[in-house]
Amino acid sequence: MTTARTRTFRLAAAFVAASAATLLLAPAATAQTASTYPTKPVRWVVGYPAGGGTDYLARTAGAQLSQQLAQPVTVDNRPGAGAIIASENVARSPGDGYTVFSADNGVLVYNPALYKKLPYDAEKDFALLGMMGRSPLIITAAPGAGFSDAKALIAALKASPGKYSIATPGTGSPHHLAYELFQREAGVSLLHIPYKGGAPALQDLMGNQVPLMMLDLPSGISAVKAGKVIPLLAMSAERVPQLPQLPTAKELGYAVEAYTWQGLVAPAATPKDIQARLGADLLKSMNDTGVKQKLYDAGWEARPTDATEMARFVDTERKKWHALIKARDIKLD
Repeated sequence: MTTARTRTFRLAAAFVAASAATLLLAPAATAQTASTYPTKPVRWVVGYPAGGGTDYLARTAGAQLSQQLAQPVTVDNRPGAGAIIASENVARSPGDGYTVFSADNGVLVYNPALYKKLPYDAEKDFALLGMMGRSPLIITAAPGAGFSDAKALIAALKASPGKYSIATPGTGSPHHLAYELFQREAGVSLLHIPYKGGAPALQDLMGNQVPLMMLDLPSGISAVKAGKVIPLLAMSAERVPQLPQLPTAKELGYAVEAYTWQGLVAPAATPKDIQARLGADLLKSMNDTGVKQKLYDAGWEARPTDATEMARFVDTERKKWHALIKARDIKLD
């Protein structure tokens, strides 16, 4: 019996030792997996339809990132609900380094202040990888609206409060909130007409169905170049490189600065070393001369940063826009 007990104890001890060895080896296996990353294609989620400005930026940057990673980067368009559908999908995806997401100011900044409940947590569900680009928002007039320049626009708005309407791609969009900021700072009053997307709003602007629109340049650069719409005033800190003749709201004395911008994120559980790899390769991709030129031609301004700088930027944006949303009592549920 003593011999049997001894054997039992020895077997138990061996089992415990083997289990401990397995646990000790687990981190090494994980590290080895991370060191050989990536071994398969990376999915790049976009919360808007194919063919739009966000999609173009993702495909342009993704093509270069694919070269850096030596693996295909495939764009997965999941439009709907102001990118909330895509945000939820990414938040619930495995944190294995094979899912990344174009996260804009709506996803990371506006939605948490506009909605009481969201199917994702903007601060906890995503790992920030780096900023990619931005585009200033521009007040643009229909060809038959009768506005020749920014000063004429301001004079008309002040003379007739509430007379003129302005289109945006939707309530709660960067365009809408830029309009709210401009309206407050300039002391004017316009009628907001939210559309279901930028394309139908731009069509109505070109067709003189609406006099004004808050436009992002990637969505309207072709119409601007063709003279089908008239850009009047940029909401940027400096003049728009693609439209150097266009004055800014700041030049007219209004403290207005607003952009539509894009950063890249991954599910929060993504290992830190893979986050670092993705962030470094994204930075190289966005600093590529060819990528910068393509984005410039499409109305974007490449603004690559690392994850730390992106975190600072997003925090500043949250403080600024959450205060405005609260002050203007803007709610979407």
